[in-house]
Amino acid sequence: MARVYNFSAGPSMLPLEVLETAQKELIEFQDSGMSVMEMSHRSPVYDAIIKETEANFRKLMNIPDNYKVLFLQGGASTQFAAVPLNLMKTGKADYVVSGQFSGKAFKEAKKYGDAKCIATSEDKTFSYIPEITPDMVREDADYVHVCYNNTIFGTKFPEVPNVGDKVLVADMSSCITSEPVDVTKFGVIYAGAQKNMAPAGLTVVIIREDLMGNAREDIPTMLDYKTMADNDSMYNTPPCYAIYIAGLVYKWALENGGLEAMKERNEKKANILYDFLDNSTLFKPTAEKNSRSMMNVCFVTGDADLDKKFCKEASEAGFVNLKGHRSVGGMRASIYNAMPIEGVEALARFMAEFEKNNK
Repeated sequence: MARVYNFSAGPSMLPLEVLETAQKELIEFQDSGMSVMEMSHRSPVYDAIIKETEANFRKLMNIPDNYKVLFLQGGASTQFAAVPLNLMKTGKADYVVSGQFSGKAFKEAKKYGDAKCIATSEDKTFSYIPEITPDMVREDADYVHVCYNNTIFGTKFPEVPNVGDKVLVADMSSCITSEPVDVTKFGVIYAGAQKNMAPAGLTVVIIREDLMGNAREDIPTMLDYKTMADNDSMYNTPPCYAIYIAGLVYKWALENGGLEAMKERNEKKANILYDFLDNSTLFKPTAEKNSRSMMNVCFVTGDADLDKKFCKEASEAGFVNLKGHRSVGGMRASIYNAMPIEGVEALARFMAEFEKNNK
């Protein structure tokens, strides 16, 4: 078997142990006589799967009892509309635009009410996280929305932003389960699962119970958090197989030390690349030091043709999906939980050799 080191930003690599378990259980799950992909989501067997998945996710994230966990569809992008439709009681919300996806969320929210951008880093091509203070938040805003980790630009909030007593909503698609998070500091956390938790098709929402039940009357039923919570994420057929894989990933993370261990591993991986980049004469990191992401390391050579050459040679050497997002170019190494330290070390060695040969 020749598996490559997959640095894709999403869908991304999954832990090998998880894939091997899924492979063994593909045709028949336990003694059910069928695959998880074939069984009814209303069956006792699947009911046990989704309940165990939620229990392990709650344990991994240390989610309090007064928060609901929802397993939904539509990607994080659907939540750009679901959040204002559920939470805009006064019709006002404040947004921090620190990258492309937070910009899309802001644009979507403006369709449903008075959404205001209170801070942005667009002035420097989203290379840093803007400072947020409570006095920047409108007194009558229903919530403040942030994208916690910016996949395209390789930046992350260094700490939970201080928004005073306002409800904080966070898109954590590309950093969820990468390190411990104090869930109680957020009203809503949502994430597309295809980066750090599961295959594409699943979106996870963590929501404080008191924030449900205030949705607009004309909200689509499928976007109403209370409807989904009241039906245990099964108002309709959920993304069954993706939920099953997420359950295996959560179990793998718990067996490997939980989020404290994930953070330690991820810091080591990120430091290997950033240390190399900071001392390189060819490659340059694009994110400012105090805003750097552990999950998505973005860098350039300053020469588009050389960037292209690097990506081609890297792919031929078994380091795939290093090309940066089409909107910014350059390179991006996404090093989610499943990426082993050995993969990052090997990439750093390859980059050093490439630099030596392309002076």
